[in-house]
Amino acid sequence: MATGEAGGRGPRGRDPARERELAPRAVAGLSEAAEVALTFDDNRLASLVFGQYDQNVAHLERRLGVVATALGNHVVVKGPPDSTERARRVLELLYARVRDGGGAPLTLGDVDGVIQESSLQGNLFSADEAPTNGERPSFDQIATRRRGGVRARNAAQDAYIKALRNHELVFAEGPAGTGKTWLAVGYAVSLLEQGHAERLILSRPAVEAGERLGFLPGDMREKVDPYLRPIYDALYDFMEARHVDRGLQTGMIEIAPLAFMRGRTLTNAVVLLDEAQNTTSMQMKMFLTRLGENSRMIVTGDPSQIDLPQGQKSGLVEAVRILDGVEGIGRVTFRDVDVVRHDLVRRIVTAYEADAQENRDEAPQRPTPSRRGPLP
Repeated sequence: MATGEAGGRGPRGRDPARERELAPRAVAGLSEAAEVALTFDDNRLASLVFGQYDQNVAHLERRLGVVATALGNHVVVKGPPDSTERARRVLELLYARVRDGGGAPLTLGDVDGVIQESSLQGNLFSADEAPTNGERPSFDQIATRRRGGVRARNAAQDAYIKALRNHELVFAEGPAGTGKTWLAVGYAVSLLEQGHAERLILSRPAVEAGERLGFLPGDMREKVDPYLRPIYDALYDFMEARHVDRGLQTGMIEIAPLAFMRGRTLTNAVVLLDEAQNTTSMQMKMFLTRLGENSRMIVTGDPSQIDLPQGQKSGLVEAVRILDGVEGIGRVTFRDVDVVRHDLVRRIVTAYEADAQENRDEAPQRPTPSRRGPLP
């Protein structure tokens, strides 16, 4: 197991011996404490669950407010009864995930996702009402050949994957780091690999983020590559590099600026428009009307990061308003709490949202002009 020796201190500053010494005192301060002990069958898989130098266990302690001590394939969790029960569910889910995933290592984001998943399960079933067949509700997932199964990490991502499966056109709005683009590319790749689509078309409006880059050298692809780099990164996450390169050469994968969509009918394809908040009203209408038979369209964007010239209306904001309630269209809205990129990113987004709300609250209200004339 990849844990620090007793008395040793890992690179993240954890001292397992000191934590074991303090654990009884921490629990003793609780008005009501419980203890749960778990022993896993496979030492190697248990070490993956606990993480290098027990970093996953430490993360679990911080998130759930418990004290956990891991040794070999054994872990003891102490804390409030509800928290210890939830920690038990999380550890069992993590073990099942590494066992079914072929022994792939877990990240802190995976731990956060399972904590969210266990919260969903706890809301649906009490300990006495749990299904006897061992089946519990779990977040949905997408699967590709390179990545295997990629499971949603929170309820918003779970709703997003379900919307992608059930609707031909899906709008996804929300802050950076919520997985809007990454999951959309993964879902598109899965449809391509399963033969449900013949082409993958990825597009972005070519708008600079508050700075002028001037004229870029090269052919059309070289000119737009800087704007489409995030989509390339997601593609290489879900597909082997040689398959991406072959797909780009054969036209099975097409990455094009939004301006080149006019006049086309996109059939048998998965079409993704990223950074859609930077489309104009005319561009958005043009793009949405490209949808052809047996095709799916995904539109993602962050309305809080609009880089259009001052006074120009965002096509994404307008389209969401106009198409609200139209049959066959799905919409998922992510919030700052759904950020999965990094804990610090979540806090940054939350701080900006709070500041924006404070500015809106403090903005002076303009008096409503009276429709009547002056009193005599």
